Amino acid sequence: MAVPVPGKFQFAIDRGGTFTDVFARCPGGKVRVLKLLSEDPASYSDAPTEGIRRILEEECGVPFPKERPLDTSRIEWIRMGTTVATNALLERKGEPLALLITKGFRDLLHIGNQSRPRIFDLAVSVPEVLYEAVVEVDERLVLGREGCRLLGSAQPVTGLTGESLVVQRPVDLEALRGPLEGLLAQGIRSVAVVLLHSYMWPEHERQVGELALQLGFQQVSLSSEVMPMVRAVPRGYTACADAYLTPCIRRYLDGFRAGFASQLQGVPVMFMRSDGGLTPMQAFSGSRAILSGPAGGVVGYAVTTYGRAEGQPVIGFDMGGTSTDVSRYAGAYEHVFEATTAGVSIQAPQLDINTVAAGGGSRLFFRSGLFVVGPESAGAHPGPACYRKGGPLTVTDANLCLGRLLPDYFPCIFGPSEDQPLSRAAAHQAFQELTARINAFQGPGSTLCLEEVAMGFIRVANEAMCRPIRALTQARGHDVSRHVLACFGGAGGQHACAIARTLGMSKVFIHKHSGILSAYGLALADVVQEVQQPCSLPYGPPSFARLDECVAALERQCVRALEAQGFPRSQISTEAFLHLRYERTDCALMCSAKGHPATPDTCRSGDFGAAFAARYLQEFGFTIPSRTILVDDVRVRGTASSGLGQEEPLSASRGLPRLETVSRCYFEDGYLETSVYLLEDLSWGHSVPGPSIIIDRNSTILVEPGCTASVTRLGDICIAVGSGTERPTGPQVDPIQLSIFSHRFMSIAEQMGRILQRTAISTNIKERLDFSCALFGPDGGLVSNAPHIPVHLGAMQETVQFQIQNLGSDLHEGDVILSNHPCAGGSHLPDLTVITPVSWCSGQGSPGPSSSWLAGGTTQILGASRLAPCPPDSHSLQEEGATFVSFKLVRGGVFQEEMVTEALMAPGNLPGSSSTRNLHDNLADLHAQVAANQKGIQLVNELIGQYGLEVVQAYMAHIQVRTGVLNCSLKTWRGAGGEPGRPLLLEAEDFLDDGSPIRLKVTVDPQEGSAIFDFTRSGHEVYGNCNAPRAITLSALIYCLRSMVGQDIPLNQGCLAPVRVVIPKGSLLDPSPGAAVVGGNVLTSQRVVDVIFRAFEACAASQGCMNNVTFGNEQVGYYETVAGGSGAGPHWHGRSGVHTHMTNTRITDPEVLEKRYPVLLKCFELARGTGGAGRFRGGDGVRRELQFREEMVLSVLSERRALRPYGLQGGEPGSPGLNLLVRRDGRIVNLGGKASVKVFPGVRTAPHPLRPTPSCPPGGCTAAVQWLFPPPSSACGTPPPAASLSFRTPSASRPLGEGALGCPQSPPQPPPPASSQPLLERGSLYDYRLAQETA
Repeated sequence: MAVPVPGKFQFAIDRGGTFTDVFARCPGGKVRVLKLLSEDPASYSDAPTEGIRRILEEECGVPFPKERPLDTSRIEWIRMGTTVATNALLERKGEPLALLITKGFRDLLHIGNQSRPRIFDLAVSVPEVLYEAVVEVDERLVLGREGCRLLGSAQPVTGLTGESLVVQRPVDLEALRGPLEGLLAQGIRSVAVVLLHSYMWPEHERQVGELALQLGFQQVSLSSEVMPMVRAVPRGYTACADAYLTPCIRRYLDGFRAGFASQLQGVPVMFMRSDGGLTPMQAFSGSRAILSGPAGGVVGYAVTTYGRAEGQPVIGFDMGGTSTDVSRYAGAYEHVFEATTAGVSIQAPQLDINTVAAGGGSRLFFRSGLFVVGPESAGAHPGPACYRKGGPLTVTDANLCLGRLLPDYFPCIFGPSEDQPLSRAAAHQAFQELTARINAFQGPGSTLCLEEVAMGFIRVANEAMCRPIRALTQARGHDVSRHVLACFGGAGGQHACAIARTLGMSKVFIHKHSGILSAYGLALADVVQEVQQPCSLPYGPPSFARLDECVAALERQCVRALEAQGFPRSQISTEAFLHLRYERTDCALMCSAKGHPATPDTCRSGDFGAAFAARYLQEFGFTIPSRTILVDDVRVRGTASSGLGQEEPLSASRGLPRLETVSRCYFEDGYLETSVYLLEDLSWGHSVPGPSIIIDRNSTILVEPGCTASVTRLGDICIAVGSGTERPTGPQVDPIQLSIFSHRFMSIAEQMGRILQRTAISTNIKERLDFSCALFGPDGGLVSNAPHIPVHLGAMQETVQFQIQNLGSDLHEGDVILSNHPCAGGSHLPDLTVITPVSWCSGQGSPGPSSSWLAGGTTQILGASRLAPCPPDSHSLQEEGATFVSFKLVRGGVFQEEMVTEALMAPGNLPGSSSTRNLHDNLADLHAQVAANQKGIQLVNELIGQYGLEVVQAYMAHIQVRTGVLNCSLKTWRGAGGEPGRPLLLEAEDFLDDGSPIRLKVTVDPQEGSAIFDFTRSGHEVYGNCNAPRAITLSALIYCLRSMVGQDIPLNQGCLAPVRVVIPKGSLLDPSPGAAVVGGNVLTSQRVVDVIFRAFEACAASQGCMNNVTFGNEQVGYYETVAGGSGAGPHWHGRSGVHTHMTNTRITDPEVLEKRYPVLLKCFELARGTGGAGRFRGGDGVRRELQFREEMVLSVLSERRALRPYGLQGGEPGSPGLNLLVRRDGRIVNLGGKASVKVFPGVRTAPHPLRPTPSCPPGGCTAAVQWLFPPPSSACGTPPPAASLSFRTPSASRPLGEGALGCPQSPPQPPPPASSQPLLERGSLYDYRLAQETA
């Protein structure tokens, strides 16, 4: 197979969603390129087959009739990448399937990690599960644990990792037979099997799978075979995706084979997998096909650009119509092993391709004085305004109006009849109208012309696309300026020079086949075989022999599989990887020993320990030599080289390049004469200075002024990027520059966050991403922060402004302040804020006053009452941990380690309290916060160096005063029965379980566009810990306003400018300095949100609680918050089993929980029917049952155990929550909402019904605690006729909910139409953002 067959054709085909690209190597070496529509049923049934037919017919000179199967005698091989799986997943058009899962976990994949993807969407939109039915499998595996007594005839077994397990309940196959036959009767032929801990011991899954196949199921996907890795939830999603998509792929492949004689027998047909390797057609499966199309492009630029760039690392930049793919290559493919696509988490090796919502079709908006690009897209229909179908303004229209796209070189395929050219007039007219609106908004002095507006949008779009590239490089410790920008895709060539210049990159590389690089990459790719096995060994000499045996066995599997495909052993290479992490962390890295050769003291495959340390240092900036390294998985990747050989070089040029024409393009300096060349007319050695345009059949390349393009020996374009010229910027507000500064300020906060995440040690920061970083103006007003953790929105600004007032002249250069006290703006004690002033020195003297402020806030456990970080029974602040008001963490540049250590240990001196339990990690995290602020100082000073101090400070102020969206919403809002233009009075109240009221009166002045939020009649400070510092109420208010506005407004100091907040001193919303507040942060904050939404009738009540659960002893400690339901709204149902409002914390996966802590999770499911009934239902709560295996202290801190979540407009309230403890003797104890108790291990033998009355669960050893439906939500009814306009309408018509809205008998009302279709975002940057928003 690997030896070329003379006289035969080689085909590489990328079947995309819109176009199919064909690259063909003909006999004799001739190359043919073809692009055709992926769907054209009037002309052909299958685009790849038609592409092959056309080329064979044209090159062979004989007819190949469409109606007859193609003769394959002239075909050497076919390689394909396809979006069939991705499209089926996006459109939810896969195979109907059922989920078979361990009993007690039927809703595990519905709940997932319990977070919501967009924290400000009241209508919680979580992609629906892929399965149509669930069958619970009565079986259970339990991990062995020393000291835990298991009675009965439980069978001990040894897992693949070498760990001991106990078969607590064997699988009952006879009981399963009936439900499976019922699925077949429903027409379901595909199943996914997900049993807890099957990755370690797959026997139960194999038994279930064999039974399913015997009964006649056509697709059986076992999670232990699809991806044998720990964590049941992502492994379950992956198994479901495999069962959902593989039948679709199989049907497509059957149809593809049918177009060829003999069903393609004897012709090697390979498909690209998500990991960048080819696999035989018969082995191509759904879970490995998600990135089949884009992966070819990464291989294409990696092979063609990296080598030709002399080893420089490369950034791949693939800009299309609706989105842009960004990736990185530095000599090895960068893989991720879990990524989210279309809302489904896939646990499989995938190239790290980051898709962002920015493309040629991205829509252009002017909002609140800001130029906004995307994320909405015009799509293919109607497309941009210039497509002549009434579409909106887009980036493509801006390029057309600026002369960067030339309609004469585009085919006439536009307009209703698809026979007209691009319309410059349509784009010009739309821009004229937008320019008029912008000038009217800016006032009489604004005289922006059409070209300036279009150019402004291009600059903003470029800045938006620079942010993910910075995140892939600078935020991970790489110097972005050392990279080459490899540009491909239809739209990238128009932006490449500007983006490279902005990022400081000096070279852009554009391959001659850039328009079809994904197809060309398929021709260059290798065939890959991967195998993986779970492991649970410490990395060290005692384990090396077992690791070597495992690697050798996996290598043999890879080699045998590749040899079976016809590759000789000489063409096969293998590479071993270990999935390594430090003990007590979740951050595992898949490490190769490449570059770290074996020694007598290492594994035979190499020094993985040194490789891990080097990689960890690169990723995170430090190592932890004292920590044990653990091996989670062993992986071997076998590769068989089979790609194309060396391309034929071009002949050298013999003169100047032929000039096609001269056009006029608009740049920063205005219109310039711009030379136009055709790529086909250029030869090796030709040099094209900018400004110029190079036109290919599939793309347009803009060479900007100061840049020079040259043609390489192989016919590619290499652009040397010059510095260019920048327009001077003054302190007066300019809407274009304001938009760019908005991106730059946000980028500073984002990069600070990545530094903090990289350099911190604690799981809370590094894995859970529970932190915020922020930039403040000279007055302490918030300018930008990232991520937007709701509880931090108001607290950080209050803290910074307190320090400015409190310290005054006692703040000097080199000082860094640490604060967490509620009287200083803190939310609660675990949220520590580190504040650093930025002093600008121009080099001509000493630094002046602070030009701005930087702060990084994070959560740490700093000692608390007993063993609980959220003590349920604290009555004073000192019982909740260490306090800092204006503590100088760094004084004159010296870190005050001794003093801060003393403060962290101080709580241990109080009776019943403890000091910090992990001082080393606390100090390391504080160092990380200081380092993050130092990174911010560097970036702010770079910005000042570029624009000047006056300009930067002026734009900090301009950003803060842009409150137009909120102001306009208040002007247009009117409640039920309200008269336009007249002040409106809104009132609402709610009560904590102890009877304490939270009362709100809102006075809205529509004429001024302002509002007063008055909490005066709220209850007094309470003796317990449900007091909420003032900062909590402000954060809750900002969250509510942002959610009700439904637009992406800057969440800075200006957000509350139209609002006055009145909070009485001494109330539970502004308590005395010594009051206990931990419950105020995690409980009362939720109730404040419910009261605000109740006043505006925005939605019914959600669970109003975070359901805080803590257990631990002197050896271990664990804290979690448990989901409930979300409230229904005017046009949506509540979502069940999800976190709401002020929290979005992910919950620990069941397998990880049981592996690391002495507990069993007996059940985690929805408590059906607990949400309020109504026209729109409230979301249901959950039932979660834990069984303890050691003596520990259990603490619960919760609300809504006495009072039910309210309904709106006739909707019914949700059910209250319930915390039950089942004693060893069978007694059931109601713990109430707040309790701390000792629990003991014990023997339980009697089975119990899951509902309605809990009793002692079977097996194991422990007391058990059950949470029966942490509060569900209430319902929402029929809205009054005059209620609400834009202010309380959520951002989209997505489903949501906890409480119910409206009378149950009310007829349904359709939701308002969505403005655009959601875009597919994916990659490590997208997953990082999701993780940030689930802190």
